[in-house]
Amino acid sequence: MAQYELLLPKMGESVAEATITQWLKQPGETIAMDESVLTIATDKVDSDVPSPVAGTLVKWMYQVDDVVQVGQPLAIIETEAGAASATPAASAATPVAASAAQEVVAAVDVPLVPAESTVPASRSSSGRFYSPLVRSIAAKEGLGAAELDQIPGSGSEGRLTKSDLLGYLARRGTAPVAASASPVASAAAPAATSSAPAPAPKSSYQPQEGDEIIEMDRMRKLIADHMVMSKSTSPHVTSFVEADVTNLVRWRDKVKGAYEKREGEKITFTPIFIEAVARAIKDYPMINISIDGDKIYRHKNVNIGMATALPTGNLIVPVIKNADQLNLGGITKQVNALANRARNNQLKPDDIQGGTYTLTNVGSFGNVMGTPIINQPQVAILAVGAIRKMPAVVETPEGDMIAIRHKIFLSHSYDHRVVDGALGGMFVRRVADYLEAWDINREI
Repeated sequence: MAQYELLLPKMGESVAEATITQWLKQPGETIAMDESVLTIATDKVDSDVPSPVAGTLVKWMYQVDDVVQVGQPLAIIETEAGAASATPAASAATPVAASAAQEVVAAVDVPLVPAESTVPASRSSSGRFYSPLVRSIAAKEGLGAAELDQIPGSGSEGRLTKSDLLGYLARRGTAPVAASASPVASAAAPAATSSAPAPAPKSSYQPQEGDEIIEMDRMRKLIADHMVMSKSTSPHVTSFVEADVTNLVRWRDKVKGAYEKREGEKITFTPIFIEAVARAIKDYPMINISIDGDKIYRHKNVNIGMATALPTGNLIVPVIKNADQLNLGGITKQVNALANRARNNQLKPDDIQGGTYTLTNVGSFGNVMGTPIINQPQVAILAVGAIRKMPAVVETPEGDMIAIRHKIFLSHSYDHRVVDGALGGMFVRRVADYLEAWDINREI
């Protein structure tokens, strides 16, 4: 017999830890190769952890709700003697996974084990967990445990993530530290003039007879926190454009049957919208940016997120990477694959990371238009409404005529800190131009 350590695998470039949400196997139970042993949750997505070996589960190393770092052992599995070679491989994997976690820390240029007295413990006196990365950043910036406890977190169970902390630090440069912060932290911001957004106050609503109380699930809490954070971070402005997509609708009606027969999947309007957005971003690259404090980062890659409704009613945003380098067929395949994985809860952390711009299709629910909330740290988001047949004035050589046309509203919300009305308006107008100029004879 040999023992194998099941490690927490690397789950993406910026993911250094995960929370155990459920053990699928009990100690003493047998495990087949590639069978799922437990489920874990990062700040964005839930995943199963399969076993690369067959054997018997001997021991859990952590309990449900424990936070585990990448590369740490999750469980001990006893294997047959023939599988003993798996043990050295597991041991060899440990430094690799550990180095991956260290690379994340190195990316923010802070020490892995800071020595300042302001460094909070992994758990504060209030019981709140802080990852090594968060503790390292806090040490560099002179934040004490008391001040960290004041910062709203968007992670699992309100946990403070790297993004939460960096966002707070960006605001802290011009904001007073909370009254309960340590003297060291208070001295770090003497020029403060305005406070950071406070947590939303609890409702004083008194349930009435017959009311049903429904607790938010973990994902709904994350969405709620992210939306509140976005509105408190960015001054939202929305521009609207109406586009005539008659040629586009006729083209899709003409090709969709042959495409589905040839490729074995449908072509929807979503990949067409994504292609138009990617082309417009190339024309207006200052839409494809993010903000960090007073710095603007213009992204080289055009990674377009598509808001996707889940069967639970929650929302997730898988990302089409390098959308500007794909043809329409390639975008269609990625859209369909990501949408299917999202509905079946099979998305990987990398599938929802790295987005630089977001598209949401409110028309799929019959809505004409909407005012979407920006997906931070991006600076803009486009909502496309339902395509409707409308009477419209059409210019012809013989004069103006009334005709039935297919129309759609595009709603473009953007961060007015860095995107002015001219840029925000011209961008959405360019998207509409690409949709209206659709070639009815285009091949796919």
